[in-house]
Amino acid sequence: MPTKKISSGSQLPKITLALVAGGEVTLGKPQKPGNWQLIFVYRGLHCPLCKKYLKNLEDLKDKFINQKAEIIAISGDSKNKASTMVESTELSFPVAYGLSIEQMKNLGLYISHPRSPEETDRPFPEPAMFAINAERKIQLIDISNTPFNRSNPEELLETVQWIQENNYPIRGTYE
Repeated sequence: MPTKKISSGSQLPKITLALVAGGEVTLGKPQKPGNWQLIFVYRGLHCPLCKKYLKNLEDLKDKFINQKAEIIAISGDSKNKASTMVESTELSFPVAYGLSIEQMKNLGLYISHPRSPEETDRPFPEPAMFAINAERKIQLIDISNTPFNRSNPEELLETVQWIQENNYPIRGTYE
């Protein structure tokens, strides 16, 4: 199955994943009605840039919460590797694991093969971010094909705040 393109203004495909802390999360469905959901796809435990990025998100977590924006990080890692990521980076926001290749394709993600068995043991997603607004529509999309290009968390926080305060419309909907 080829990778699908996600459209701004649409809803995410229904994907439910297990959480490291227990329970599960459905992508595109914030826990609290009226909240936004910010979904951060990370490459996996093997990625030092992901660790740094997730720590940065942890530092900004309370500011996102104050903006009524829930953070969730997801990967294709096993529960064990995702748990190690949570512990090593001291994350307190929800982290989901077990994203399948089919789900990666449904989200329009770029998928890479490991460069060696030491890196990881399976294909993994490259970074992405989806900002789901209070109406459960995709407001912002950022999909990368490398570990280096990602949404800047500080700028994203400012963007979400500005969109909410100014009722800024979803862009990129021309077909």
